[in-house]
Amino acid sequence: MRIGRVRTLADCHNVADFRELARRRLPFPVFHYIDGGGDDEATKARNTAAFDDVDLVPDVLVNVESIDTSATVLGKTTRLPLMLSPTALQRLFHWQGERAVAAAAEKFGVWFGISSLASVSMEEIGANFSGPKMLQYYYHKDRGLNAALLEMAKAAKFDAVALTVDTIVGGNRERCLRTGFTSPPRITPASAFSYASKPRWALDYLFRERFSLPNLERHVAAGSDVAASIQSYFSEMLDQTMDWAAAEKLRNDWGGRFALKGVMSVGDARRAADMGVDAIFVSNHGGRQLDGSRAPFDQLAEIVDAVGDRVEVILDGGVRRGTHVLKALSLGARAVSGGRLYLYALAAAGQAGVERALALMEAEIVRDMKLMGKTSLAQLTRENLRRR
Repeated sequence: MRIGRVRTLADCHNVADFRELARRRLPFPVFHYIDGGGDDEATKARNTAAFDDVDLVPDVLVNVESIDTSATVLGKTTRLPLMLSPTALQRLFHWQGERAVAAAAEKFGVWFGISSLASVSMEEIGANFSGPKMLQYYYHKDRGLNAALLEMAKAAKFDAVALTVDTIVGGNRERCLRTGFTSPPRITPASAFSYASKPRWALDYLFRERFSLPNLERHVAAGSDVAASIQSYFSEMLDQTMDWAAAEKLRNDWGGRFALKGVMSVGDARRAADMGVDAIFVSNHGGRQLDGSRAPFDQLAEIVDAVGDRVEVILDGGVRRGTHVLKALSLGARAVSGGRLYLYALAAAGQAGVERALALMEAEIVRDMKLMGKTSLAQLTRENLRRR
């Protein structure tokens, strides 16, 4: 619930507040790219609403003066059971882009990921930030590009690769079709006023470093020099023949910690475990791909029951509150991951915004654990949940 108008970072107390501040500061095509989902956006809405169908049952009269929120995820001990999901094009949302997210993640001791379509190079991220880092890998038709992405990740000493498996074709993102959003932005008569009416964003975009996709630009022009929609990029550039054999070869070529991002069925989870992946992200791409699909939280319990003793199961999508984190961990998730939970904050205020979002989330997790009567994440079990 929001009371009063959100005008500054100090007015932001939850994800909805950051979203409102981002809406005020971004040209509408850019805001709706972050905010939108596929088709009717039913799945996007369900991703968060699913948490409301399960209630927490707290314990009391527990000494909760000291709380341990640390988790071990993909071989790294992190301060919180929280990961900042990789998302593309971040310097379009704020000029600091991935640098701001990397710095905030390092400060709070959590994983963060960058997309193959990142607007800052893996080389720069690896050279300047020491926190645990993941590459979200898109499997392109261009085999030279595929190999180059792995080599860049190895050279930059990234800690893990997550192969995205739910974008075999671009989702139908109707908001982007209506606003004409492309990367880089293409000014149209319909959108010109929106860009002109956000002078701070426009000045940053025009007079700071040229926008590009540095991990891709030696191989493809789309997205850096040629304006393209994300839907068309996925549909035209990604390899629709990608299969389990290709995923296994990629894992072997990488040789390090490896995850699949976008697993939603028990059958696929079992096959991933049989292949020997380290983790699976239960994810529907933030509701941006197959509308009408299940929410990750709805699928979590059955996937944990099927493979949770063999792979780390990470819930990705819809997380807006510390209570959502505790509910997911109570069902057996190793950690949770999210994009919009920090992207709105990035768009609103850069690194300071992401740090405030993480500080608020950490405070919620600690407070909610105390109210639940839990002093460590290991104490969160299904005994503390009841489905309505």
